[in-house]
Amino acid sequence: MANMGPLLALLSLFAVRAVCGGIDNVRVLGPQAVNLWQLEAHNSAERASAAPAQLLVQQAGDLSASETLSSEDGSNELLSALERKFPAHWFTQPLDHFTNASGHTFEQRYWISTRHYRPRPDAPVIVLDGGETSGRDRLPFLDTGIVEILTKATGGVGVILEHRYYGRTIPVQNFTTDSLRWLNNAQSAADSANFIANIKFPGINEDLTAPNHPWIYYGGSYAGARAAHMKVLYPDLVYGAIASSGVTHAALELWEYAETIRRAADATCAQHLENSIKIIDALLDVPVTRFPLKALFGLAKLRHDEDFVSLLQSPIGAWQGKVWDPEVGSTGWDEFCTALDKSFVPWDAPEVLSYDEVAGLVTVTEDLKIPLPVYNYAQYIKANYVSRCPAGAVEECFGTYDDAKYQGTDLSQTWRLWMFQVCTEWGYFMTAPPEGQPRIISRRIDLAYESKLCKQAFLPGKDFIVPSLPNITAVNALGDFDIAADRLAIIDGEVDPWRPATPHSEYARDRPDTILQPYKIIPNAVHHYDEYGRRNLSEEPIEIQQIHEQMIGFVASWLSDWEAPAAA
Repeated sequence: MANMGPLLALLSLFAVRAVCGGIDNVRVLGPQAVNLWQLEAHNSAERASAAPAQLLVQQAGDLSASETLSSEDGSNELLSALERKFPAHWFTQPLDHFTNASGHTFEQRYWISTRHYRPRPDAPVIVLDGGETSGRDRLPFLDTGIVEILTKATGGVGVILEHRYYGRTIPVQNFTTDSLRWLNNAQSAADSANFIANIKFPGINEDLTAPNHPWIYYGGSYAGARAAHMKVLYPDLVYGAIASSGVTHAALELWEYAETIRRAADATCAQHLENSIKIIDALLDVPVTRFPLKALFGLAKLRHDEDFVSLLQSPIGAWQGKVWDPEVGSTGWDEFCTALDKSFVPWDAPEVLSYDEVAGLVTVTEDLKIPLPVYNYAQYIKANYVSRCPAGAVEECFGTYDDAKYQGTDLSQTWRLWMFQVCTEWGYFMTAPPEGQPRIISRRIDLAYESKLCKQAFLPGKDFIVPSLPNITAVNALGDFDIAADRLAIIDGEVDPWRPATPHSEYARDRPDTILQPYKIIPNAVHHYDEYGRRNLSEEPIEIQQIHEQMIGFVASWLSDWEAPAAA
């Protein structure tokens, strides 16, 4: 990553989370999220050219976004302080674990905490998989989150392990299709196995490698699936694993993501959103209302209706940003719901002909009369998304049919990483639900629209071609909904939109919750809520205290049964 050089390239990513929720929304919102990513990159470059570099670095540090190179550059004060406590280390990995004909290697970054380590023959190692972001963003979990909680309880060593291709663990010179071909489940799992079996921790004289010591592998979300997979693929190395919000079921379409939000959200907000989308879809079908409707949203010049409704689903990603700790979580969803439900203010609506307070209808043109929540929806989209686009350039900003927009392959294009994994093995295209189902996203969002980015972005290489649809069997063959093993814990959030892809899905079989195979749901929780923690657990909400106490309990029980392997 050091060869990325210029400050403009470093700053080009810094506000991703503020606009579209970082890498999580790239997963959820497909090509439109990439447009938002690129738009903020452009705007950031302009700010960099017009303001002192140090000021921009400070601004970037306020956002702590996933995949931001500004945080890598030391501008985030919290992460910089944590890295002084836990400096980065490096482990040499082969690029290709299975053939490696070239002998090419790369350096995998990791961090360790020994603050609770007590040397002894059965000392455990608690490793947190960094997943699809910079491992540096996971450092808080080494200090006050789940790694700190479990190492304090067990007297073990804590580790954050960065995933290949993410953060600064980059084994290639660019992100072309050919260069990305080693970014897959098998290679990344082999990285972890090689690390576990061979690492020599700096400052620790003891050999803590597996299987001579018990390793507990933790991950959340995609990394949660990896934790489960590691237990299945490498049971001799991974003594125990915890899959939090682990998406062990890959799917071409995941319309249930938005459906989970519709069911769990405040009833008034969900109804406003459902009614608005139904009305918007109907108005787009009528030539006389189609153009003024898009104009109301500030998107009159956006050519394709699919691009229009795709941008409208952008606020949905804010649900996943909820976290029980207000210092970490986003209030974006609540702000969106408040906006939909606000009262009509005449002096804020110069484009409106009239408002019928009794009927709750806003007259925009003689042909276009809409309920107030639809009008409020339009104002929210204009203020939070369209406002970031230069006037008159909405097609350039939000159109998704120009292939060239998605074909940059330099190392700053970090959105390509997770999209490559989506397009090759994971899927999760967020489409509209089947006909007849309630919906909060447009019926125009289908698999063809959501997946076209795969063909646009990843041109056929000399050595690798992205399949027409992802090979989800590569994921599901490892256990799918039914993935299970002794000392594999499954922990999910009750209202997590990713729950339909976890072993707590409505499609999955129910199973008992035992010490040996924990199977737990956190009430009212969204995405991997157990990963976050306070130094004093009594300061946590009761349901978080309870899950942390349960996790300490079953990990301690597992470790009490551990036996060193017999000497050969």
